[in-house]
Amino acid sequence: MLYYRSIFVCFIILVSCNNNQPEVISTPPSVKVVSLKQQEVVLEKDFVGQVYGFNDIPIRTRVEGFIEKIAFQEGSFIKKGDLLYVVDPDPLVEALNAAKSDLARSQVNNQRAISDLNRIEPLSKINAISKKDLDAAIAEKKGSDAMVVASQANLNLAQIRLGYASIKSPVDGIIGKSMARTGEFVGRAPNPVILNTVSTVDSLRVEFFITESDYLAWANHSKSTTSKENQNTQLQLILSDNSLFPHKGKVNFINREVNNVTGTILIQSIFPNPDRLVRPGQFARVRAAVKTIPDALLVPQRCVNEVQGNYFVMRIKENGEVEQVDVQIEQAYRDYFIINEGLSPNDQIVFEGLQRAKSGSKVTAEVIEFESQFKSE
Repeated sequence: MLYYRSIFVCFIILVSCNNNQPEVISTPPSVKVVSLKQQEVVLEKDFVGQVYGFNDIPIRTRVEGFIEKIAFQEGSFIKKGDLLYVVDPDPLVEALNAAKSDLARSQVNNQRAISDLNRIEPLSKINAISKKDLDAAIAEKKGSDAMVVASQANLNLAQIRLGYASIKSPVDGIIGKSMARTGEFVGRAPNPVILNTVSTVDSLRVEFFITESDYLAWANHSKSTTSKENQNTQLQLILSDNSLFPHKGKVNFINREVNNVTGTILIQSIFPNPDRLVRPGQFARVRAAVKTIPDALLVPQRCVNEVQGNYFVMRIKENGEVEQVDVQIEQAYRDYFIINEGLSPNDQIVFEGLQRAKSGSKVTAEVIEFESQFKSE
């Protein structure tokens, strides 16, 4: 009995000792939050474009014949007036000689007609010859004058055609691959007529198509942009390696109609290309500002959760309690979402520590500044 009584006394002592221990108070977990702000956002859109030289000039042969000489290196930079091709000039030289002979014969006949008229005119004044003879001499002189003019024109034409045998560059630019080789007959189908193409690449034409809705959004955005400079430099070029072309462009042509089959409209833009980095034929993306939202509410994409197509964030109340808030997203913008409904400016949204921020629990909020990781391409 004494044994059981000792055990009971020890138990009472232990219970009394436990009741005297101070109560442990748990500290709310700490989470990092961002405070939402409204700001102006310019929405951009990329369009697939085709690059052309500012001028793409086809080099044609205007006479028939065999190519005697190719005087350039394919793919090189050439200047206006540089010799490109020489077509066999012999037939043209002979045509020029014939035209010279024709002119000489016409000039001789003209001199004879002038001499005859000079003899007949004095005789006509003293009625030594008939009026008919005088009229015939005058007509002969006028006819010979016209023959001289015609022969001179034929000579000029022959000289021009002989000049066509030497084909020169019409502009400064880069010349492409030759469509004909030395010794090949050119100037008549099926033989080549267009021998090459020279492109001026100090500036570029970039053509792309946009839909009707994009065109309307773009037009409205341009109207709302008061700065003429902003309108002229609103285009950027994204190259095939996703690098950003350093020079901005501007629209210089919008087609008069929308294609009723594709529902798109052609836009042509001009980009400076002083380093001649971009070449005709390349594909690139044209980035254009299509809409401005003056008071967009931005939430970092990392803060937004999605379940079966429904989006929500964890918001911190003033008392530190966490609540789940459903949101409606207008669209993505860089590494943000633009929120239409569900949130307000200055709301504190959980950014880091979502696993500790359970709905209904209390947390300690540490406000941080979100640094966008977006970099211009």
